[in-house]
This record gives sequence, C-alpha cells and structure tokens, in this order.
Amino acid sequence: MLTALFSRAEVRFDPLIMARKMNALIEVKLSTDKPRPEAPELYLRYLNPFLLMQARSFLDANQPALREARARFGVPPEVLTALLLVETKLGRNVGSKSALSTLASMALAVDFSMVAPHIDYRDLPPHLGLWLRWRTAQKAAWAYTELKALLVYAKNAGFDPASIPGSVYGAIGICQFMPTNALRYGMDLDGDGRVNLFDPTDAVLSTARFLSANGWREGLSRQRQMAVLYRYNHSHSYTRTIMAVADRLRGDDDPDQ
Repeated sequence: MLTALFSRAEVRFDPLIMARKMNALIEVKLSTDKPRPEAPELYLRYLNPFLLMQARSFLDANQPALREARARFGVPPEVLTALLLVETKLGRNVGSKSALSTLASMALAVDFSMVAPHIDYRDLPPHLGLWLRWRTAQKAAWAYTELKALLVYAKNAGFDPASIPGSVYGAIGICQFMPTNALRYGMDLDGDGRVNLFDPTDAVLSTARFLSANGWREGLSRQRQMAVLYRYNHSHSYTRTIMAVADRLRGDDDPDQ
C-alpha cells in the first residue's frame, strides 16, 4: 500500500523544501549580531472591513460549534474566529502544496547530499557546516514523525493522503495543525465519526481543545490569553492581531481596552 502511494506521479521528492528551511535557519544564525527589522505591532490586513465582515458571517454561521467550544474549553467565539481568520482566512487559504509530498521530501532529506546543492551559503566555517548537517537531520526526523502522523490521520478521516493540502511545511486544515497535533487535539463535533479539520465545526472544537491544553481558562487576564495564543504561533504580532480582531468582532473600538 505504501509503495503504491509513494509511487504515484503526484507524490514527488523536492529537495528545495528542506533547503528553503535550512537557508532560513542559516540566515538567522549568521545575523544574530545584526539589528533585525522590528516586527509590526499588528498585521493590519486582517482588520480591513471586508475580512471583518467575513469573520462576522463565520460567527453567525457556526454559532452551535462556537458555543460548544466555549462550553467545553472556555474559549470565546470571537477569539476562535479571529485565530482561524489569521491562520487561513477562515478556510479559504489552507495551502496549495501536498502535505504528503512536503513531509516526505523533508524526511528523505536526512541524506544531506540531496540538499547541499541548494544551500545558498558557500564556504561555511567547519563548525557551521556540522551544525547545518545536524539541523537538517533533526528536521528530517521531525518530518518523518509528522509524515507517519499524517498517514494515520488520513486513514482515520477517510482521506486520500496524497490529496490533503498543506502549508509550506505540512500544516493542515482550517486551523493549520501539524499532523501530530491533529491526532492529539483533533475532535469530531459534527458526529460523522471522523475528525475533519477542513470542516469548520471540527476545526473550531479542535482549536479550542489545543488552546485549553496549553493553558486557556475562563477569567484569564489579557496578558495570559496572549501568552496562550503565543504557543499556537511564536509571534507577538500574531497574538496581538488575533486579540485586535476579536475586539472588533465584540464591537470594541479600542483593541487595548
């Protein structure tokens, strides 16, 4: 079965996926002593009236799921909607790559010779060359774990593994879970017997479960809420944007109130 799956024409090895990741990591490592451009306070594109209108429509259309998520895990509907808006524009942008090909390509790149021709940096000092090989092997092992989880998720959900779209590094669904998190936190709310993270109802409840497992509780201060959101994506601009969108959806004109 696996031989047939990985023999399909649409499942292709692409060394550029791992190379892109390694090039980004090297750039960060080489620029540690250089000033970095400041991140924006907010991603203002998510506060435009058109996207906010779509978010309000999502709130209205998914009230039962959002109420259930709040009842079970204490996460307000506006926060969940804002998070999914920032992640995938509420499911309109779940990625155009094959998650299977992406993760399989990264897992196969444990052989650094496959990646080396695509590394932008030449004549690295020996210690950085060793570091690069170590990080590549580490990322390949991570991708192999995620690949196995993707196959399990696809089987449980009744999906063709090769048909699941994902992000540039294999995150899937409206909530952009890595496959291991899909197995750990995914929940079936619509009662069809499978976790479908491309369905808003399952995505909403699964996202709330993730946040709850990472510390979300009723009555948290705004600062603590942002700390939990930071665990979803390690970016302060990201967390502030989610809170600002949630404020707008609640009708608060001042996001700092």
